[in-house]
Amino acid sequence: MLADVSPEYYAKIERGNLVGVSDSVLESISRALQLDDAEREHLFDLARAANGGAQPVRRPKPKTWVARESLIRALEVIVNGPAFVRNGRMDILATNALGRAFYDEVFDGPGQGNLARYCFLDERAKTFYPDWEAAADVTVAILRTEAGHDPRDKQLHDLVGELSTLSDAFRTRWGAHNVRRHGSGTKNFHHREVGGITLSYEGLELTAEPGLSFLIYTAEPGSPSEQRLQLLASLAATVTAPPSRALFDETTTTKD
Repeated sequence: MLADVSPEYYAKIERGNLVGVSDSVLESISRALQLDDAEREHLFDLARAANGGAQPVRRPKPKTWVARESLIRALEVIVNGPAFVRNGRMDILATNALGRAFYDEVFDGPGQGNLARYCFLDERAKTFYPDWEAAADVTVAILRTEAGHDPRDKQLHDLVGELSTLSDAFRTRWGAHNVRRHGSGTKNFHHREVGGITLSYEGLELTAEPGLSFLIYTAEPGSPSEQRLQLLASLAATVTAPPSRALFDETTTTKD
């Protein structure tokens, strides 16, 4: 009634049959269900896929993703907080020195450089994320959102299949179909080297490479978290490795 569509038509949509559904009907349903921006966008993505909408045209990509020199420099100039580039599958593609130190466990274990694998397959994640349940919810919601953006991403399908097979916690959350944008907010962490840290984050979409995000974490000035982040930075400075230009082989999902 609120969406001004018949019960029969709405039931058809609710069952997942979105073929032929107009944008105006989707807008009405979005308003009636009070969907947030991420949920509304996901609904339209599903409808576009169901109606055979034009898929993103892909440029041929080398097997190994290589960051532009200007992108590397942008990472390097950020010295007071972890900064990194990731794709929609939550692969960390490049970091600054502090980002590498901050996420060291993601690279040296089951995570293989992927935040979702780390969250669900590495037991250390339950210490790194003090509120692991919330972190797990957000991780799955980000992947579900990406699946709506690009339903033909084979690497994403493979990742979801792997995690669904190996993690009951992931499989349950994936079935909930929750979606989320990861734009800004505050998170709590417990790093094995320096202890508890509360950081704010800002996520920026890379205009030159749609589908990739540039994320920066910062601590409140003068706070214990800032002091601990500075300590981590000093520890990271003893490691001479530069920011990674390609942390693993992959074919990116960058779209035109």
